[in-house]
Amino acid sequence: MASGSERVVVVGVDDSTHSYHALETALDLFFTPFKSNPQFKLVVLHARLPATSVLGFAGPGTVDIIPLVEQDLDKTADLVKKKCTDVCSAKSVEITSLEVVEGDPRNIMLEAAERHHASVLVLGSHGYGAVKRVFLGSVSDYLAHHAHCSVMIVKKPKAKHASNDKH
Repeated sequence: MASGSERVVVVGVDDSTHSYHALETALDLFFTPFKSNPQFKLVVLHARLPATSVLGFAGPGTVDIIPLVEQDLDKTADLVKKKCTDVCSAKSVEITSLEVVEGDPRNIMLEAAERHHASVLVLGSHGYGAVKRVFLGSVSDYLAHHAHCSVMIVKKPKAKHASNDKH
């Protein structure tokens, strides 16, 4: 998709506040300052998990549940696309490509970064501790080690408690 002179930012999103924060941060850093002369093309990607991986088990009745899970996953993907479109529209940024691809988010994001010749891959961090990352796997950690482009992992600031603000 990208020629030698095009620079591409690929932003991975799921239905979390962390990923929407990462999208907004990417827009503020790479697009908003250059509205009149965009320096990058924007690719927004949602990796939709397969229904079977969401269920995590196979047994009697699973076949009956899969279509319901598929519907729910499709609805979530539509909501993610709408939210991303709204966020970009609010900042007057045009999305070059908005994609939903089914599969493991690590592989989907890695393949998209390569396919689009990304200059940078932007992801939100869920802020899991070391133990959770071992058991759940960290998409951002995987991509930081395997992507052939720069990877920007955006951490969502923690909310400040009113009790901490003593003036």
